[in-house]
Amino acid sequence: MGERSGPFASVPRGQWDDWRWQLANRLTDLETVSRVVNLTPDEAAGARQVLGRLRMAITPYYASLMDPDDPACPIRRQAIPTAHELTLSPGETADPLAEDEDAPAPGVTHRYPDRVLLLVTDQCSMYCRHCTRRRWTGVHDSPRSEAELAEAMAYIEGHPAIRDVLISGGDPFTLGDDRLEAILKRLKAIPHVEIIRLGTRAPVVFPQRITPALCQMLRRYHPLYVNTHFNHPRELTAEAAAACALLADAGIPLGNQSVLLRGVNDDLQIMRRLVTGLLKLRVRPYYIYQCDLSYGLGHFRTPVARGIELIEGLRGHISGLAVPTFVVDAPGGGGKIPVMPHYLIAQGEGRVILRNFEGVICAYDDPPAVARPRQMSDAPVGVAGLLAGAALALEPEALPRKRRRRQ
Repeated sequence: MGERSGPFASVPRGQWDDWRWQLANRLTDLETVSRVVNLTPDEAAGARQVLGRLRMAITPYYASLMDPDDPACPIRRQAIPTAHELTLSPGETADPLAEDEDAPAPGVTHRYPDRVLLLVTDQCSMYCRHCTRRRWTGVHDSPRSEAELAEAMAYIEGHPAIRDVLISGGDPFTLGDDRLEAILKRLKAIPHVEIIRLGTRAPVVFPQRITPALCQMLRRYHPLYVNTHFNHPRELTAEAAAACALLADAGIPLGNQSVLLRGVNDDLQIMRRLVTGLLKLRVRPYYIYQCDLSYGLGHFRTPVARGIELIEGLRGHISGLAVPTFVVDAPGGGGKIPVMPHYLIAQGEGRVILRNFEGVICAYDDPPAVARPRQMSDAPVGVAGLLAGAALALEPEALPRKRRRRQ
């Protein structure tokens, strides 16, 4: 395991390795943070202003990864507030993904046809400065009430189309084993729920949470998947590797969802080191998210073009297993939209023109088209529905000519 220094050097190993100690001893005020890093006067003044409106919490473990003398340290930038968070940029809102609007029951966001998001707590072990749910996380630092959970479970049980439930928060791994197992058991008892996923940053910010007992419990609820949130290769520590190994050895497939952050991971070499390093930990790079339009995050956002450029530098240059999908989570609740370089150059009858990562351009001959019967019953929605013959057009409700027709 990594060597500890500074104010944490004297912490007994038994305490340091106890996830409950990590959670109970989070750094939540500037006085404590200043014992770990050397804050500049501007940093301290800005952070003080932000803490009047937004929470800060940093686990001792994650704080130990920060460079005490570099305000641009990528670990430090994700953990310590800055005055930039008080600047409202164009398009920013409290709930940019309209999760609350798509919430038919407490903690449930039902956006996609066959899956729901279930927020079981507003507590995280660390409050990331780029959090998209900053309107909600850390307000109470408590799990959902039993009444709210019962209402959420009743909604999932009453909608047979739901086959996939993503448990998130906050961080569900801040719950104790028994409480988390009670949620998993209730979901597993619903016949149409086939897959359960857990979204957590525990392996990154307090890997001590991933214990043999936790993994032994989780393996009882397969098929179970865990998505975590590494953003920088400096987070791939020995402790993080051990946590991922425990989960992987329990038969739990691991995926990673990074957020593209200016000054943290918007560099091709850093991103290559991150995604290839994740594969060595048996974690599949899953998504890179464009940073959302939550308030106060303008200083973290890069142009979408930068994300496309990064994928261009990954695809073909490293293993395809290490190449995540770059997505923009559409403002207003449109869901995740994949955005990628253009590899299809032209398309004609019976032939398409493609290019590869080297810039080589080639022709591919299509087989003759085969007529397919139209699938009018149970057809998919959106463009997939047009391809299936369920409709001839997709039209916005607010079209002026549609309004004229109604009149």
